[in-house]
Amino acid sequence: MKHILLIITILTLFSCNTSEGKKKSINNEMLKQVQHAESKKEFPKLETNRYNVAFLIMDGTYNTELTAPFDIFQHTIFRDRIKAMNVFTVANTDEPIVTFEGMRIIPDFNYLKDDLPKIDILVVPSAEHHLNSDLEDEDMINFVKRVDAEAQFVTSHCDGAFVLAQAGILDHSVSTTFPSDIDAMRVRFPNLDIRKDVLFVHDGKYITSAGGAKSFEAALYLCEVLYGKAVAESLAGGLVIDWNLETVPHLIID
Repeated sequence: MKHILLIITILTLFSCNTSEGKKKSINNEMLKQVQHAESKKEFPKLETNRYNVAFLIMDGTYNTELTAPFDIFQHTIFRDRIKAMNVFTVANTDEPIVTFEGMRIIPDFNYLKDDLPKIDILVVPSAEHHLNSDLEDEDMINFVKRVDAEAQFVTSHCDGAFVLAQAGILDHSVSTTFPSDIDAMRVRFPNLDIRKDVLFVHDGKYITSAGGAKSFEAALYLCEVLYGKAVAESLAGGLVIDWNLETVPHLIID
């Protein structure tokens, strides 16, 4: 609105002593400036000396698998004397994505065209079509492969494990996924070692979880790996979660 009022003011001032051609030129120039201002993308501020944590989102992403680890990781900025996390979202669009439950989220980065920061931790929440059409998205799969080459950790929640498997990065790792989709994952990826009866599996730099509300546990576990038990318990307490790794069914591959 401010830009529109500015255009009107300038045109009014010049209307009495400016030729029609010059007024048109000024009008076009001002419109260009307004369009440039409105189209300029604002990126999140990423603090130095932090882990850069990217959440891969798309239409149909499930809220819980996104917001649970996002909450845990974002709260690290409120803990002293640790290397906290910059958390942000990445997608293949600048337009809002719509989660399965209807939440609209504007992605922070477009991995198809933006210059991305180095990603230390990639989080792949589950999405509605991770068992079918999303796996045919070559741009997305190639993005996961590129990030995996440099990332310190790659994590998935629920059916996000299908994306990691499709990218071929679980070929030599033990993994898990949403309990009722384990058999489907074994059929699609028969050479993978996929485990049941655990809430998450940690093998090398890969952490795959069953998802749902148990996404909190997998995220807290990663924080315990990075920061120690006391910090993980503090993060859990801030979200009123009882955290005790010994009581959580999980598998750690040495």
